[in-house]
Amino acid sequence: MSITSLVADAVKRNDLCPCGSGLKYKKCCMEKDASGPEQARNYYRKHGIRLKTAEDVEGIRRSGRLVLELLELAATLVKPGAVTGDIDRILADYTRRHGAVSAPLHYRGYPRSTCISINDVICHGIPGERALAEGDIVNIDVTTVLDGYYADASKTFLVGAVKPEAARLVEVTRECLRRGMHAVKPGHTLGDIGWAIQSYAEAQGCSVVRDFVGHGIGLEFHEAPQIMHTGRRGNGIKLVPGMVFTIEPMINLGRPESRVMKDGWTALTVDGSLSAQFEQTILVTPEGFESLTPYEPEFFLKPV
Repeated sequence: MSITSLVADAVKRNDLCPCGSGLKYKKCCMEKDASGPEQARNYYRKHGIRLKTAEDVEGIRRSGRLVLELLELAATLVKPGAVTGDIDRILADYTRRHGAVSAPLHYRGYPRSTCISINDVICHGIPGERALAEGDIVNIDVTTVLDGYYADASKTFLVGAVKPEAARLVEVTRECLRRGMHAVKPGHTLGDIGWAIQSYAEAQGCSVVRDFVGHGIGLEFHEAPQIMHTGRRGNGIKLVPGMVFTIEPMINLGRPESRVMKDGWTALTVDGSLSAQFEQTILVTPEGFESLTPYEPEFFLKPV
């Protein structure tokens, strides 16, 4: 921490800068302090957002590498006849063997280690006795806690040969995540992310789920801010380096509304239409963004 950061609260704009440059504070170190510890205090005080340190980011990145391994393992398990409960157990065992914890397990009473959502299930599908069938689409969502740091990602997989409209929905959703990621840069806003996703999805004749959102992550499973997947350009909290959050658009072929089953978790489309989701954990950097769960970089890092 710099000397000026320690005294920033006591230094006025027109005072001489405490760094000894001979310049006024506003002409010297004030901007640097505003983007360092002082900004972190302000964002936590105003928005409840905890900007992550370099140490935090490296911890989340390590957890994210395990998430990638889990999604790669999941891809090998997705096939007709595979039982969702078996997939969950295999992924949970892999997580434990690598010294981590599955964040969803027992979270607010959730009974499994992953979320596996099939066809018209938007999110929070509970693994169990259901077997995957030819033509299904299935989202597998994994969150790891490794050395106290959380990372979260999901992908939607095709089970064998699927109908053209199902394949198209999955590709639209994948592109929605890419566009949302590329809206992330310092000075942009949360509304810019939502606009990038919503404008593309609706132009493709799809709808964006409003009832479930992305979220801050890293030191806890769910932190501030909420990341809406709809929005207007320039609206909402301004993005600054050190913010870490998930972008996880849920896109429907039909209406955007959801309903939750009696189990209190499984969210379905109200009209029975298909739903798909992709998710990554994103860091705001001084230059733009970095995915801390960087699957398919050849696709997701292509300029929009």
